[in-house]
Amino acid sequence: MTELGIQGFWQFVLGTVIVVLLPGPNSLFVLTTAAREGPERGWRAAWGIFTGDTLLMVATAYGAASLMVLFPLAFEAVKSLGAIYLGWIGVGLLRAGLLQWRHAPQQSNTTQAEVHTHSGALEQAPYWKALGLSLTNPKAILFFLAFFTQFVRVDAPSPALAYALLGLVVQTCSLAYLWMLIKAGVHLKSIFIRHPKLSAVGIVAVSLCFIGFAAHMMG
Repeated sequence: MTELGIQGFWQFVLGTVIVVLLPGPNSLFVLTTAAREGPERGWRAAWGIFTGDTLLMVATAYGAASLMVLFPLAFEAVKSLGAIYLGWIGVGLLRAGLLQWRHAPQQSNTTQAEVHTHSGALEQAPYWKALGLSLTNPKAILFFLAFFTQFVRVDAPSPALAYALLGLVVQTCSLAYLWMLIKAGVHLKSIFIRHPKLSAVGIVAVSLCFIGFAAHMMG
């Protein structure tokens, strides 16, 4: 991958897996759609998320590639801001994980109620609702820009191609994860409802990974 201007490819793959596994509104929507309405409609929701994320990554890659070529100093500044942003996410996740651990017995019923609330809000067109959910995430473009730019060299022969290949890795991992949610949606949901502390441990582990990424980027 180095000849294409991509550095630390396997670190990128590891980071991508961690990011994809991070719980969020997109995965929750696919999970609840599949659990309540079956795998077919679950896949419609999954393709809506896939479409929205693809559009965001294409827009992000195009802007980042242009910025890299035209304004290298500004590009380095964006990378620094990206490191701060990733650290901020990590700290927020750490606080959320610790809070969930502290109040785990009380949160079991709360989580159940929240899941039913989201499930009841499902509309008749899961694809379009999922697409809108993905495209209206204000943090997505900043996150993609902050994450992608760490693995593409400034002297890459074709920055757009490098970003496209990294985007392909992300979407492949994302589809695999959404497939897992669709196939085991009800089972996964019941595990986290019954064992909220297990969910808290996972959140804390992910937060430490984000903080580690941020520290490495600033080093």
